[in-house]
Amino acid sequence: MILLACLLTGCVQKDGQEAKQEEQKEDKIKIGLCFDSFVIERWQKDRDVFVSTAKEYGAEVNVQNANGDLEEQINQIEYLIKQKMDVIVIVGIDSNKMENVVKKAKDAGIIVIAYDRMLNNADIDFYISFDNEKVGELMAQALIDPTNKEQKVLMLCGPLTDNNVVLVENGFRKVMAKHHVEILDEMYADGWKAEYAGTYIYENIDKVMKADGIMCGNDNLATMVVHALAEKQLAGKINVVGQDGDLEACQRIVEGTQKMTVYKPIEKQAQAAAEYAIRLANGEKLTELEQMTSGNYEFPYALLEPQMVDKQNINDTIINSGVHLKEDVYLNIPN
Repeated sequence: MILLACLLTGCVQKDGQEAKQEEQKEDKIKIGLCFDSFVIERWQKDRDVFVSTAKEYGAEVNVQNANGDLEEQINQIEYLIKQKMDVIVIVGIDSNKMENVVKKAKDAGIIVIAYDRMLNNADIDFYISFDNEKVGELMAQALIDPTNKEQKVLMLCGPLTDNNVVLVENGFRKVMAKHHVEILDEMYADGWKAEYAGTYIYENIDKVMKADGIMCGNDNLATMVVHALAEKQLAGKINVVGQDGDLEACQRIVEGTQKMTVYKPIEKQAQAAAEYAIRLANGEKLTELEQMTSGNYEFPYALLEPQMVDKQNINDTIINSGVHLKEDVYLNIPN
């Protein structure tokens, strides 16, 4: 009888522990993190920092990657809704086609955050990004040559389905107009596919030869542009600018084949986004933030400051801050 009682007691304790563990698991904040793709180098860093920060607060993160497919991203968000996430964070593929799936999430009582890219006309709870018009302005300012009164440039941008592309373009054009710089042509790379930028150089070499500078929507596009220019023996002769602070871009800056990149401290963005997600999931209001509107919806937002990186400040902005190692940046520079 004593043995039976002990066994029964053990079962009760075990069942109690399992129930407690299950209850603790249920109490965890669940966050769905849905990416456009990982084609762009920076998104992997965003993912890692966001997941690490969320875990520090005891939250679970379910990461989805749509590989640039809009329908797949919508399906993944619907999956996250069925999994009863507390928060869904979206890096949208098409800024103008997420309204309906966001409504489904909101109807299910889920908080929705637009990460880095605005989700236009959608009932989101929070938007976090960088000042993308400022990004365009910084790119333009790096290309301005005050001694050249007949300056001409090309714009090789990302897809117009990405709302940030429009904002960057607005900032770029504003500075170009102020300085009376002629924009010879513009191209929009569908799905951020960098090969389109390289193909443009090959197929429009006459326009390229007339250009003093080329604005690339990101450093990935700039990579293909510089490769193509190198084949035409034009690398370093036409100024190229990009954004994201990719390692290859930083290498090109010190080598002299890319004039500048706009670095966005994505670790700060990802960390802040995770912390805001936790606060919202806990029922807090982000009352310290300003409000903005999209369509009929108003929500708090946070815009971080981008940084211009060129040959003069790359050690301070990139190397000394730990973004890339000095030996990696200067890999191709003889000692």
